[in-house]
Amino acid sequence: MQFLNGQQPPYDLTYDDVFLVPNRSDVTSRFDVDLTTSDGSGTTIPVVVANMTAVAGKRMAETVARRGGLVVLPQDLPIGAVADTVAFVKSRHLVADTPVVLGQETSVSQALSLLPKRAHGAAVVVDAAGCPLGVVTEAACQGVDRFARLEAVTRTAVTIAPVSMTPRDIFELLDAARDRLAILTNADGTLAGVLTRTGALRTEIYRPAVDADGNLRIAAAIGINGDVAAKAKSLVDAGADVLVIDTAHGHQAKMLEALRAVRALDLPVPLVAGNVVSAEGTRDLAAAGADIVKVGVGPGAMCTTRMMTGVGRPQFSAVAECASAARDVGVHVWADGGVRHPRDVALALSAGAANVMIGSWFAGTYESPGDLQHDRDGVAYKESFGMASKRAVAARTATDSPFDRARKALFEEGISSSRMILNVERPSVEDLLDHICSGVRSTCTYAGARTLAELHEKAVVGVQSAAGYAEGRPLPSGW
Repeated sequence: MQFLNGQQPPYDLTYDDVFLVPNRSDVTSRFDVDLTTSDGSGTTIPVVVANMTAVAGKRMAETVARRGGLVVLPQDLPIGAVADTVAFVKSRHLVADTPVVLGQETSVSQALSLLPKRAHGAAVVVDAAGCPLGVVTEAACQGVDRFARLEAVTRTAVTIAPVSMTPRDIFELLDAARDRLAILTNADGTLAGVLTRTGALRTEIYRPAVDADGNLRIAAAIGINGDVAAKAKSLVDAGADVLVIDTAHGHQAKMLEALRAVRALDLPVPLVAGNVVSAEGTRDLAAAGADIVKVGVGPGAMCTTRMMTGVGRPQFSAVAECASAARDVGVHVWADGGVRHPRDVALALSAGAANVMIGSWFAGTYESPGDLQHDRDGVAYKESFGMASKRAVAARTATDSPFDRARKALFEEGISSSRMILNVERPSVEDLLDHICSGVRSTCTYAGARTLAELHEKAVVGVQSAAGYAEGRPLPSGW
């Protein structure tokens, strides 16, 4: 990466402060761009879902890994819960999506409460042997007594295909039937999953992030308190593919001690540690054993650290400096926080990040763990909260004494409740991944880059005023 005309300003920059200059390019198509990362995490798109309780769960992990990204499970989860989630994700099909599965005797009210858990808005009804009988949608339940059974509203005229059929052939089958969702079955007729027409298309655009056994990948986080080495080993034994040692202030002695203890175990997974915002912090974490350093203090949407403490650094400059230091010592960085548009992801990658970590942006999707709610105007939303907020601290200290819980609750650096609106145009995390990856692929074509490494090498960055940034925003309502 270089600055336009070599003019790097004497102050730090956010993503909004910069732009990319188009280069002469022979990359003629977005599909000529390879978004595979090289940091050892196994991702085939440069997106990592942050270890936030309101964002990262098994449904999110399955969906994102199927499209090539990686989800980091929160550090507050008990080891048993992590093991269950990892086992679930590892057991998922690489093509077929996991539907909501219900029996004929399930009530309409129960179905309506579960349907928002899937972006395709349908539940599969099966018999006692697990063979599909049809599908139920929210539309079919409208105006029906809530205590009625699903056998009364199940649509049996559905598209059924063997799970062994190619996605392209399934798409053709759905197109001919004017249907949007196919039920996929195993050889014995039992339910294997579902696939939408859009899902079939995505299988030729994305490659799943898989482990050595061909199963979907998933990461897990731990803090720096307690027996960190024992927790780390337990998570890896449970099947975690990447281990994230996470604390708000990563450049501290306790983090370095924890990181050295985990590195001494010689676990067969990449170690991520953070967060830092300086070259010195990056070098210290790398020396202590980190393969990947997480960069970002205060840019997150749920974070109040900068307003509470004055501590932090504009994210673009932090990523650029830390990435440069990381390359010098043979490690990588993840840009954590501050991402609100696809351009921000592209800029983080141009600055040298190997992956970009996203949290709150993904909270308002069908796949996030929270329940879908509606405000008085009928607008759908989910709740999000920061991992240093009072709400998160209360969950993290549940086993402490009442006095200690009350004392820790006095200190918070995050928003405890925020409504993340479900975008009607992009309500699924897969829709957002399409949005992000489309933007990054286009960035690469403008830069003349076929890989993320070439993007960083060829990126020419300019500095703009607030008016320059505003000029680039669309005006959908006219002027």
